[in-house]
Amino acid sequence: MSLPDRFLPPLALYVHVPWCVRKCPYCDFNSHGVGHQAELPEEAYLQALLTDLDDDLALASPRELKSLFIGGGTPSLMSPGFYRQFLDELRERLPFADDIEITLEANPGAIEQGRFQGFRQAGINRLSLGVQSFQAEQLTVLGRIHGADDACRAVQSARQAGFDNLNIDLMHGLPGQDVASALADLETALSLTPEHLSWYQLTLEPNTEFYSSPPTLPSDDLLGDIQEAGQERLDAAGFRQYEISAYARSGRMAQHNLNYWMFGDYLGIGAGAHGKLSALSAEGEFDIERRWKTRQPEAYLRRRQDPRGFVAGREPVLPVSLPLEFAMNALRLIDGVPMSTWEAHTGRPVSDLETHLSSLRKKGLLVQDAEWLQATPQGLLFLNDVLASISDD
Repeated sequence: MSLPDRFLPPLALYVHVPWCVRKCPYCDFNSHGVGHQAELPEEAYLQALLTDLDDDLALASPRELKSLFIGGGTPSLMSPGFYRQFLDELRERLPFADDIEITLEANPGAIEQGRFQGFRQAGINRLSLGVQSFQAEQLTVLGRIHGADDACRAVQSARQAGFDNLNIDLMHGLPGQDVASALADLETALSLTPEHLSWYQLTLEPNTEFYSSPPTLPSDDLLGDIQEAGQERLDAAGFRQYEISAYARSGRMAQHNLNYWMFGDYLGIGAGAHGKLSALSAEGEFDIERRWKTRQPEAYLRRRQDPRGFVAGREPVLPVSLPLEFAMNALRLIDGVPMSTWEAHTGRPVSDLETHLSSLRKKGLLVQDAEWLQATPQGLLFLNDVLASISDD
């Protein structure tokens, strides 16, 4: 039995497209390089996605879809026709919110002229361009297949196609980078007038080429200087930081990511996709489950004929883990969240969380407001310590 609608968190959908032209050395996502000339199994993958979705639909009812994010890999390798068919089928299965946000990730080096128009006509209304840097030497080190001119042309093409909601992904803390070169990347991005910027520090993740053969990165002091200078420049340009690595013009925050950080629900379909769903058990208890799908693309496609379905694993979020699970998301938001969000999205009384937070308020790491869950500026600097304290409790 599903929870009554008034208790259900908002619902989003994440769709994973696992293929890319070439695997980047820093990337730890489920992506598989196929080269420039590969013919992707669009029809087979479309049918697998729809079957995957159908298997999960009972977990979504009776909610409408608030946002949809298509990530990868490089989802823009798939044709506009693929997305037109998918979105048409999706509307037959789930009601869309009137203001639904539908985001597609795109690589400036893997997009043909004119495709943006097809994506827009298919119903996609937000683009996220994986630029990472506008400097040729950095793009080479990062393994990117585009140049700065490609990125600028991609933005121009997207605007001509009618996209008025555009994110640029940009990294800082790159090998050999100083404050001036980091700010130069930001200046170029700002000159393209995006509505949203994801400006985040390069980190060395396990199971990546950079992790096994790490490049020389800026010192911690220099990273701090880059972060401070960049935030000042973005603020002066009218971009407000609303999450640790997300900056937006007024009214242009990413609704899909906000749903994650506020502990909303999301279906995950596609190879390696993760989801988080809430339900009411037969015993009347509030149950939250995380689940993930078969990771390898070929194995995922075969699962359509497998009676076991697409789920590779599932794990309940136990009541004892809820404070940490919730805080790991909510405290990424600069403004935090109302404490009422805790009860609405977890089904637990606020007192369960309050016992974890009182000592952190006394230490000045959380704001002194019992009605609001928010890290102080000091708490944001030491967020891992804040979360460790919650976990230890």
